[in-house]
Amino acid sequence: MKKITRRSFLAVCGAAAAAAALTACGGSASSTAASSAAASTASSAASTASGSLSGNVATGGSTSMKNVIAALTEGFAEGEPGGTVSYDPTGSGAGITGATDKTLDIGPSSRALKDDEKNDVDGTVIALDGIAIIVNKDSKVEDLTVDQLKQMFTGEITNWSEVGGDDGEIVLIGREAGSGTRDGFESIVDVKDSCKYAQELTATGAVISAVEANPLAIGYASLSAVGETVKMVTVGGVACSEETVKDGSYEVQRPFVFVTNKSVTLSEQAQAFFDFATSADAADLIRTAGAVPVNE
Repeated sequence: MKKITRRSFLAVCGAAAAAAALTACGGSASSTAASSAAASTASSAASTASGSLSGNVATGGSTSMKNVIAALTEGFAEGEPGGTVSYDPTGSGAGITGATDKTLDIGPSSRALKDDEKNDVDGTVIALDGIAIIVNKDSKVEDLTVDQLKQMFTGEITNWSEVGGDDGEIVLIGREAGSGTRDGFESIVDVKDSCKYAQELTATGAVISAVEANPLAIGYASLSAVGETVKMVTVGGVACSEETVKDGSYEVQRPFVFVTNKSVTLSEQAQAFFDFATSADAADLIRTAGAVPVNE
């Protein structure tokens, strides 16, 4: 059963009150007219409450935001069953480009906009995401500092024994150039364009699978995507969690952003989806998807 919104409920109540007032003032004609007006308003409100939008909202971008977008799409569909949201997870760079060249209504990005990108598009943060540092479940390493991560990913530290693990050459797993997760990790750890990756993979799930399969591997992945197949190490003694991301104590984190073109007015359905995703009503959906809501 669809929920009637507070606005629709008040509209119905207001129309009913108006009908009652006119009846009290006298006259069957007034009563009939008022009743008709109330019925019409109630019908309109009910129609609005059940969802009247149609058409598709074209989105595409960050693979790390896949779970969040799926949850938001499902929640949006409950209120607006006539509209659809398409999503092509091709990376944050592609999402920003799509919003810039107007091929997408919204380009989800798992990194903040760069200064030169802000000329054409706006970025609205809808959530925060911890970038979890992941190792194989058999690894003895439990904690790493940001400085150790920097030395490991630039090749200064090459053996697990140097950071408390068993003897073995460290295998660095990362994302491809243009990935928001890669950009976020490299910027925060200060290893931009200097990582000595053994593998550069094109999706968050692929990084997790590679680390799961190799006892000497280390990688990074969105908190929202990490399950039980790998182990998250603490960074500077702080675990990656919703609480530590929200309070800022976990250092390796980045925003989840909706990118839109400055020169384009969103369609009615795209604006409705944008408004829903940035509202307090979406907070639990975002949390369930593993990210940290910013609007509550």
